[in-house]
Amino acid sequence: QKSYQPVIALFSIAALLAIAVTWLVTETFVVGMTLAWFIAIAMTLLGLQKLKDIAAFSVMFRNYDLLARAWPPYARLYPFLETGAGLLMLAGLLTWISAPVALIFGSIGAFSVFKAVYLDKRDLNCACVGGNSAVPLGFVSLLENVMMVGMAVWMLADLI
Repeated sequence: QKSYQPVIALFSIAALLAIAVTWLVTETFVVGMTLAWFIAIAMTLLGLQKLKDIAAFSVMFRNYDLLARAWPPYARLYPFLETGAGLLMLAGLLTWISAPVALIFGSIGAFSVFKAVYLDKRDLNCACVGGNSAVPLGFVSLLENVMMVGMAVWMLADLI
């Protein structure tokens, strides 16, 4: 039975963690900082879910991701790239690496999801919370990728 419950739980915890970290660092609520940490924490938690069973994740991911279909090793690398980029973003380290990684795989992911769901009208499960999940591929999956792209662009603009 398809359900958004795992994604709702993960994003809720990511939001609460971002608020807690913002409060810990600033003793106030700073919207931009909280949003940046929310995206970084969500990326890290989503990557962790994928790392629990890389084989199952990569099978599901190759069902819709265009790069993973063209080059299957990407499906096994993706959880490490997402987790690593999220951790680097959270720490504010090596932005020149983490932002381009997030920009590239977020863009590919957004296009892949858009194509599979809105152009090809495929009814698939999302690999976003790991393999063997019953989360429908759709708007939430697209939003996850668009958030990564937005965060990457924001970080790259901040470097300039």
